[in-house]
Amino acid sequence: MRTLGIIPARFGSTRFPGKPLALINGQSMISRVYHQAAKASLISDVVVATDDERIFNHVQSFGGEVVMTSPKHPSGTDRCAEVLEKSTVKYDLVINIQGDEPYIHPEQIDLLIGCFAGGDTDIATLVKTIVDAGDLDNVNIPKVVRQNSGHALYFSRRTIPFCKDAERSEWLHKRFFYKHIGIYGYRPDILPLLAKLPPGDLEKCESLEQLRWLENGYRIMTAITHHDNLAVDTPEDIKILEQKFGLSD
Repeated sequence: MRTLGIIPARFGSTRFPGKPLALINGQSMISRVYHQAAKASLISDVVVATDDERIFNHVQSFGGEVVMTSPKHPSGTDRCAEVLEKSTVKYDLVINIQGDEPYIHPEQIDLLIGCFAGGDTDIATLVKTIVDAGDLDNVNIPKVVRQNSGHALYFSRRTIPFCKDAERSEWLHKRFFYKHIGIYGYRPDILPLLAKLPPGDLEKCESLEQLRWLENGYRIMTAITHHDNLAVDTPEDIKILEQKFGLSD
C-alpha cells in the first residue's frame, strides 16, 4: 500500500506558542517527529501540513516535504484532508501523525498501517493498556473500550468501564483498561467525508473528535501498542524529555 504520513503543525497554541519549532537537545520538535516518522518501514512519503510560513521554511531547511494549508482548519483531520486533496499522487492510506510527539516509535506507525491489511478497515488508531492507576482518573488521558473484534465502542475522558463489584484500588487487577494513543489512519476515500462532518453532541461533551465519527456510524479499528508516547504540551515537557533522552539521541 502506498501510504502518506501527514504531520499537522500549527504555530498557534494557547499553552505553548511556536511549539513545532521548539528545540529539544538542539533539534526542533517538528524535525524530530518528521525523521522518526520517516523511519517507519511501511510508510511511503512523509509531509508536514502547516498554516505558518515560519514552520514551512524551517521544514524546507532540513530537507523535509511540507504543504501550506488553510489557517481556518479546526483540527488535524481537516488539515490532512486538504493535503490529500492537493496531492497529485494516488495513495492507498493516509496516516495522521501527531506533531508534538518528538520520540514517536516508527513501529507504532507500521502497527497502525497493519490494521488496513485485510481491506475492510476505514479508520484505525492505537491504544495501550493502562498500568498506572493514576491514569484512570486523569481526564487528559482518553480511555477506550473495545469490541472483541478490536473496533472501538466508545472513547471517554472518564474511566470506562465502571467496575461495579470491585473496589477502585482493585480495578486494574480485575480487567484491562486502555488509553488512547492519538495517531490515526484513514482510507483516502473516507478522510474527506470525515472532514465534512459537523461536530456532534458526544464530541462537544467530551471534547474528543473521534466521537464525531462513531456518532455518525463509522467504525474505528484499534491495535494495541506496548509503547507510551511522550507528548509536549508545555515548555516544562521539553525539559522532561531532554533529561530522559539526554544528548545521545
